[in-house]
Formats: sequence, structure tokens, C-alpha cells
Amino acid sequence: MDTVERTELVTRFTEEVIEVAEIEELFEERDTPSAYIGYAPTGEMHIGHFTTMRKLADFIEAGVDVTVLIADLHAHLDDAKSPFELLDARSAYYETAIRSMIEAAGADPDAVSFVRGTEFQLEEPYTMDLYRTLAETTLSRAQRAGSEVVRQSDNPKLGGLVYTLMQALDVAALDADIAYGGIDQRGIYMLAREQLPDLGYEKPSCVFAPLLSGLSGGKMSASEAGSKINLTDDDEDVRSKINGAYCPAGEIEGNGVLEYLRFLVFPVFEEREQPFTVERPEKYGGDLEYDEYDPLEADYVSGELHPADLKPAASAAISDVIDPVRTQLLEEPELLESAYPETHG
Repeated sequence: MDTVERTELVTRFTEEVIEVAEIEELFEERDTPSAYIGYAPTGEMHIGHFTTMRKLADFIEAGVDVTVLIADLHAHLDDAKSPFELLDARSAYYETAIRSMIEAAGADPDAVSFVRGTEFQLEEPYTMDLYRTLAETTLSRAQRAGSEVVRQSDNPKLGGLVYTLMQALDVAALDADIAYGGIDQRGIYMLAREQLPDLGYEKPSCVFAPLLSGLSGGKMSASEAGSKINLTDDDEDVRSKINGAYCPAGEIEGNGVLEYLRFLVFPVFEEREQPFTVERPEKYGGDLEYDEYDPLEADYVSGELHPADLKPAASAAISDVIDPVRTQLLEEPELLESAYPETHG
């Protein structure tokens, strides 16, 4: 695989890449550049996480060494979203769920390195770098960088500000050439590109995944059950949520159903060499079959494909994609019970 092909794999299905030329240079200079993504183990994982996990399959195929950080300390620093006593249980659940998603996306989870924040964030040189960064960063700069990630208020807790600086330092501590995350992480990784050279580290290239729209319209919300598909939702749950989803005929903007297809279903089906099929009565034109997303979108915009036909096909495909993950998690109920005793205990 040449540099062009490897770069295409790393940059496809993304919201923004900073910079594509830097990614190309990495592949020219190194056989195995490195990338990392971090997850703070707070609430239960859902289909929005799955879209970013699927992307790791592209990194692996491109010959990138991938590290997943289970950012346990971050989960507590962000307004104590995870109590200290649940950090171990939630970290274990996150690792199992992430491994299952990577495998379901067609990649080998054993090709990914997993590390917890507490394994390196409490020791030098990390702590010394953090103190240096604290001394150099203004309150407003830290707030601005983390504004899309940590919980905001008029009187913010220090934990959220330290969270932001630690995430920027994680890139260097994990020796990552590429920082990967949702587009909401952009401010933090721009801070990393700005500050890390002053600490003697290389600035990272950045790859940002899009944030999916919620099924009920607007931004997906972890606290709104109907706006997302959970990894343990059964076929009927998925069908019900997709049937009730915001999916206006001919409209793409804010259409979570189309986004699920574009960023999750089609890439996974491509890996499986499986077409996406829409079943329709002959009087409405008969079945439609798609090997790529763009023709489906074109048909949807033109009116050839109606939401009433798309939704049943989408719910079946989404349920098919999450099924291996759902099965894995339901086979180990103690993971959810110990991580979220208030809802699964």
C-alpha cells in the first residue's frame, strides 16, 4: 500500500484533517506512525462511539499503531461524571465495549494497545509537564479549548480546566503522531499543537470525526434516550427509534438516519462485502441495492428513495452492525451491573 492509499484510508469519512500534507509526510518518513484516541469512561457507550471506533479499522489497515486511552482520571475531573469508586468498573466496561466495536468493524482488537490514564498521569515526567502547562495557560485559554468537551458553567470547577490541559499532554505522553477524536475535541488538540513544541515535543497531526445528529433532531444527547441507539438495544428498540427518527423526505441536513448509514453502516458493509438493500413493493419500483453511500443519498434527495422505505432497511442494517457488540455485552451482564449499578444493578 502506497502513501496515497494509506492517507486516503486515514482521512476518509472525517470532518476535518489537520493537515493532510502532514499525514502524507508521516507515511513517507515512517513505516508505522502512531495514533491515539481517548475516552473518558462516563456514561454507557452508544452508536456515536461506534462510528469513531469503526474509524480505527482504517488506521489499522493503513499500518498505523493505535492506542486507545481509557481516560479514567478525566472521567472524574469533568464535574465528577464518574464517581471515584466506579472508575475501575467503568474502565473495564469501556475496554470490553471498544474491543467488541473494533472487531465488529472488521479489525483485530488485539492490534490496538489499551492504556488507562492512571498508569502514567500520576508520574513524572507527565506531572512536571502538567505543572509547566498550568503555569503558562490562562483561565480563558483553557476554557476556550475545552468549551465543547467539559461541562461549562459561570463558575467552573478546576477539574474541567485541568482535564483540558491533561488531554493535550496525553498526545505527547503516548508518543502519538496523530491525535484522533470527534470534532468537538478540536479546541483541545489545537491547544496541543500550540503548546507541546514549547515543552520539547512534536505537534501532532489531527483527524476529527463528525458528531452525529440525534435521531430526534439536533445534536445527539447522551441523556436523551430517543436521540441515539444504545449498544444493547434489541431489534425492536432499534426499529422503534429509527421509525420515530427525524428523517424528512429529500433532506440531508441534521438527518441522523442518513448519517448512521454513511459513517457506520456503509463502511462496515463494505468491509463485509455486503450490499445495503432497500426492500420495496414492485408497484413502488421494486428493491434497491447500494454498494456505496453516495448513490443512496442522491436517490433520497431526488425522491426516488422515500423515508418510509429507507427506515425499515436502515433499522435492520444498524441492528445487524451492532449485533456482535450487543451479544458480547449481554453475555457479560456483570460489566454493566458493576459500572452502572443505578440502572443495571
